[in-house]
Amino acid sequence: MLCRSNSHGSPLDSRLDWYAIYTRHQHEKTVARILTSKGFETLLPLYSAVHRWKDRTKLLSLPLFPCYVFIKGGSERRLDIMTTPGIHALVSTAGQPTAIPNAEIEAIRRAIESGAPVEPHPLLKCGEWVRVKCGPLEGIQGILVRKKNLYRLVLSVEMLGKAACVDIDAFLVERLNGAPSKVDRPYCQSQTAQAYAA
Repeated sequence: MLCRSNSHGSPLDSRLDWYAIYTRHQHEKTVARILTSKGFETLLPLYSAVHRWKDRTKLLSLPLFPCYVFIKGGSERRLDIMTTPGIHALVSTAGQPTAIPNAEIEAIRRAIESGAPVEPHPLLKCGEWVRVKCGPLEGIQGILVRKKNLYRLVLSVEMLGKAACVDIDAFLVERLNGAPSKVDRPYCQSQTAQAYAA
């Protein structure tokens, strides 16, 4: 599980919003590298996947959200962003770039940095809302789902309609009474899933 993030040059103001950039297929790493070299703070969450061909097997680092790179701030340098090779558009609503809640970005970043297995997951519409009680993901909220003998916490970027999941021990989470309101809801919408919280 890898995460490419900025850190060439000085960090941008922590009050700045995060935005999503829609890229050409398989241009995410190039776009993130170029934007970072221009001084932007970027986030490109990656996950590890084994791909098998007839003659070989290889471990690849793939984008957790294909065709998307996240960028912090940058509205005053929009031309610099849009002239970067490989970029199609800033994700927008009514022609204006749409900010992504910092809590959603922070949840994804912390999941990647926790070292636990992370992978893409379908966006859910309903399910068991939980909060992580302790450990590196303490305070993060999401949907708990069970797959065979494993529990996973599903995190989403609602604006993109995309989600990811991270493996977690069920005893580390506590149930939330009902789904958080839109204001409090930092991570996902959910869908029917068999979920259990300890």
